[in-house]
Amino acid sequence: MLSAPRFWWRDRPGLLARLLSPLGWVYGAITLRRMRKPGTPAGVPVICVGNFIAGGAGKTPTAIALAGLLAARGETPFVLMRGYGGRLPGPVEVDPVRHAAADVGDEAMLMARHARTIISRDRVAGAALAGASGASVIVMDDGLQNPALAKQLRLAVVDGASGVGNGLCLPAGPLRAPLAGQLDRTDAVIVIGPGAAGEQVAEAARTRGRAVLTARLEPEAQAAGRLSGRKVVALSGIGRPEKFRTTLEALGATVATERAFGDHHAYTAADITAVVAEARSGDLLVATTEKDMTKLAVLWPDAERQRLVVLPVRLVFDAPERIGSLLAAASGPAGAAQS
Repeated sequence: MLSAPRFWWRDRPGLLARLLSPLGWVYGAITLRRMRKPGTPAGVPVICVGNFIAGGAGKTPTAIALAGLLAARGETPFVLMRGYGGRLPGPVEVDPVRHAAADVGDEAMLMARHARTIISRDRVAGAALAGASGASVIVMDDGLQNPALAKQLRLAVVDGASGVGNGLCLPAGPLRAPLAGQLDRTDAVIVIGPGAAGEQVAEAARTRGRAVLTARLEPEAQAAGRLSGRKVVALSGIGRPEKFRTTLEALGATVATERAFGDHHAYTAADITAVVAEARSGDLLVATTEKDMTKLAVLWPDAERQRLVVLPVRLVFDAPERIGSLLAAASGPAGAAQS
């Protein structure tokens, strides 16, 4: 999958974006029409974590955090994902031992290390398997624009630094549908990290009466310590590789070179050989993400394992009691009664 075009992230639409905007208007209108369709009840509460745009905004760490909070409340959460990039259509529960990223997708492999995870291109069938397997609540990773399932809580994740880019719809910009229309089909917005772009989205949400929560991504301390003061190769196949580079630099690492592949990139032996050779020549560490490691693990040479540093991150809410209240309302008796 290719990276998002740079013109999407300009404050104001450029010439190409304006030329594409009629297509974006049609795409956005079709998506909004789909979002308004009633969904099928899952039998258990469904908490949807999505975003307004195409590309990475922090859905997966948010879903992991929510599953953890729900489990702490005594729930049995299952995460439901499409399994993007995997060959299996599902519904199937992800087994990190038996499955590989090529089977179920890299994000599902990562998710299954934190919570029981179902992948299914048919969301209704996936929800049915989760319920039959003992789920008391489903965390739907992505699917804000998918009308298949009725949702008790609809959360939209926004990156504070990039917001919604130039504010136009695909292919003119990153939005999947006009922001105002999507906000009307959302219960709360989670802004991750600081930034004027994210605050603009937060203000738009408040104007339409939507709750706004703030959170931050915290790198794991041990890996962060290994990277501080070191020169590194930044290796990633994610939607916004510049975010990974910024994180590394904030930890005190010097990014000597960057190997940024497209989102969900299927690494090859040739990719690894080239990265290892580059790291050896400059005596560099190779820093990568947890998501990328689901694919790199089987390819990375054992002799170079100490050179590879995986940087996990976790989502921390600035006001945990607020997200706790939303989860309680959605997953408690009242939320279950609506399912």
